[in-house]
Amino acid sequence: MDVFIRRFNEIQYWVVTEIVSTTNLTKRMSLVKKFIKLAAFCKEYQNLNAFFAIVMGLSNTAVSRLSMTWDKLPSKFRKLFTEYEALIDPSRNHRAYRMSVGKLQPPVIPFMPLLLKDMTFAHEGNKTSLDGLVNFEKMHMMAQTMRAVRFCRSRHLVLDPPSPKNENEIRNYIRCFRTIDNQRVLNSMSQKVEPRRS
Repeated sequence: MDVFIRRFNEIQYWVVTEIVSTTNLTKRMSLVKKFIKLAAFCKEYQNLNAFFAIVMGLSNTAVSRLSMTWDKLPSKFRKLFTEYEALIDPSRNHRAYRMSVGKLQPPVIPFMPLLLKDMTFAHEGNKTSLDGLVNFEKMHMMAQTMRAVRFCRSRHLVLDPPSPKNENEIRNYIRCFRTIDNQRVLNSMSQKVEPRRS
């Protein structure tokens, strides 16, 4: 779980870092478009953990405030991103996500922070024993989350292997994302590439 959470944060801040590091408006818009496409691929292959990380990176204030970049983005991609934001909406205990993931067939890489939250609330919010007896309701809630994880990985993912031409280069890039995880620094970089309009 710890590796998943760290990777989630790394992907999220990688998205933000790449966008606010791009000074050219057209290139920045193109990069936002590529990240929306990448989110679409993650969703298609049911890697919902990476999907959430990318969409949350695009929703980060350092990126969302870049109005000139978003205005330049084709409406098709803005519409798609709006749909993705609705899917990650945390209201009603992530109802939109939970409904969507409930319709999927394995293999699925679920949004791990939400599973962790569910486990934490079930554990912290309920006593393990009541009047010297085991609280089976708590155990049932914990088991339900574990069953969801087991279901997600009940079938193996079968993909065509990537073209060997630049596979090592891609693997090395993915292993070593260039990220800045300081929100103040990211906001400052965002202000430099698109200063606030007066």
